[in-house]
Amino acid sequence: MIQGQECEARSNPWYHIMSLTKEAALIFLEQIKEANDIKKLDRKDLPVLAQEIREFLIQKISETGGHLASNLGVVELTMALHLSLDLPKDKLIWDVGHQSYTHKILTGRKDGFDSLRKYGGMSGFPKRAESSCDAFDTGHSSTSVSAGLGYVCARDIAGEDYTVVSVIGDGALTGGMAYEALNNAAQLKTNFIIILNDNNMSISENVGGISTYLGNIRTAESYKNFKSDLENRLNKIPVYGDPLVRGIRRTKQSIKQLVVPGMFFEEMGLTYLGPVDGYNMAQMQRVLEDAKRVKGAVIVHVVTKKGKGYEPAERMPARFHGAEPFDTETGLPKNRKKKAAYTDVFSTVMCKMGAREPRLVAVTAAMPDGTGLKRFRNMYRDRFFDVGIAEAHAVTFAAGLAAGGMKPVVAVYSSFLQRAYDQIIHDVCIQNLPVVFAIDRAGLVGSDGETHQGIFDLSYLTEIPNMCVMAPKNKWELADMLKYAIAYDGPIALRYSRGEAYDGLKEFRDPIVYGKSEILYDECSLALVAIGSMVKTAIEVRALLKTLGYGCTIVNARFAKPVDEDMLAYLAKDHSLIVTMEENVRSGGFGEKVLEYYNETQADLRVMQITLPDDYIEHGSVDVLKKEACIDAESIFKKIVAEYLP
Repeated sequence: MIQGQECEARSNPWYHIMSLTKEAALIFLEQIKEANDIKKLDRKDLPVLAQEIREFLIQKISETGGHLASNLGVVELTMALHLSLDLPKDKLIWDVGHQSYTHKILTGRKDGFDSLRKYGGMSGFPKRAESSCDAFDTGHSSTSVSAGLGYVCARDIAGEDYTVVSVIGDGALTGGMAYEALNNAAQLKTNFIIILNDNNMSISENVGGISTYLGNIRTAESYKNFKSDLENRLNKIPVYGDPLVRGIRRTKQSIKQLVVPGMFFEEMGLTYLGPVDGYNMAQMQRVLEDAKRVKGAVIVHVVTKKGKGYEPAERMPARFHGAEPFDTETGLPKNRKKKAAYTDVFSTVMCKMGAREPRLVAVTAAMPDGTGLKRFRNMYRDRFFDVGIAEAHAVTFAAGLAAGGMKPVVAVYSSFLQRAYDQIIHDVCIQNLPVVFAIDRAGLVGSDGETHQGIFDLSYLTEIPNMCVMAPKNKWELADMLKYAIAYDGPIALRYSRGEAYDGLKEFRDPIVYGKSEILYDECSLALVAIGSMVKTAIEVRALLKTLGYGCTIVNARFAKPVDEDMLAYLAKDHSLIVTMEENVRSGGFGEKVLEYYNETQADLRVMQITLPDDYIEHGSVDVLKKEACIDAESIFKKIVAEYLP
């Protein structure tokens, strides 16, 4: 339940957050117009503000979608930070950043929630261009300590005086970069505050040794009881009691070392304060003031709960990590999914192949639900590995599995695979090991924006020697390609889109042959050569051309690497325009490789490349983003008509 100063009416752990009337709901929230306005409120009103913020978040995210559970868990923590800091002078850096909604509210961006994650609207992550109170753009995990340390060193070199706070979740501590930064931060002789937001979750439940370690600290009743009893006794001593308590908190070799084994952070050279109740703002403010006085890096361990205050999110935090619009009364999605997603198809085939191939193993980086491996885990628990938020480790771990005779499938989002680029080259491809990369969320993913768009994988994967890269046109081809990939003897990547799987073109199902494409229609001197999700778009372009009396050849490329040069040679015989279509940036993409082939062979034809721009693409719905990038069917049709048709 919400602890500290909250009134008795809210002490029930399952209180319904929507119980406030609309007339009363935003009394204090409406007084927050800009940064530091929270400091103008009376302390007794802060618990009501916290409830108003929760009500506001639940209502708005139920309409727009967004990250709910993580934000509900850090309302009081964020308020305590804003009470203790002077923004934007002080720097507050959020790891990943999907838990920054309360921060956005407290810095005067409440009205932006109507356009949250919509094209041209407010981002769901911190953005320096959006507010001077956003100190660092984030979207991937385990980065905040490194960024904060950079700020600290820049501050000291410039001779400036401001506080730097990095907030990092316990799930993010499974990422190796966090430990590299902590190791570096241990050398500091000036203040740097690191808030460890410990909610025992990343997206799914945390795994590994650090989770166990923090769990032991959380549940060390002997320490908590001893500490509480000692502080209560000392506080009763007139005049000297309070200074003694503060002195104990500041002392590095404090009483917690007597009763909590390990003291991992202290032994690294970091001062450790905590664990602190993440719903007791007064306690958090006191500890933050203590932390500011430390001459070095200090860890403040704050215990929170994902989904706090909203029963459905508390029970199912993974479902409410990145929520679609939902009914506030039940927590159920408003728009029930009708068709299977590509992730669902992948999940089904993995389970079937697990029965046929005893060497098949699955690896995920803290995303068993998102990547569709939850069913495989339940069926083949000894062949499932969740390594935590550690993509680089996941890839090298998979390389070791392959070297040991297994058939590993690494299921990962396209954007997150970028974090393991070195390992793909050095540990998988140089050794030519049979690792399958099942790349979900390839192409545009929509509302999460720049840090999550999967628009670079065709470029960075196809340049690696020994790597084979495929993309399916529909759900049946995904199933066939996954079976092919599992049987393939070498590194192979299979990329597929987020969302509903295309179920058209069922009649076209030629066997998968290495490096060979597939002709769907062979009609005239215009050829659309599309890969992956863009095959569906090519079909739509063909339908538009038919309205003008024109046909076109459509080729399902299937392989981005190797490119089917035999097919390209065939097209060159009687086609004057080749239109390549891909949901990837232009540089290094599929279209460039087609163009390179025709340039080298001096073919007498033109190549039109339909790609995403060589740029970062902001948040918004996928349909809107495709129109803006001119890779939707209508835009491609108009371009062909303008440049090719008489």
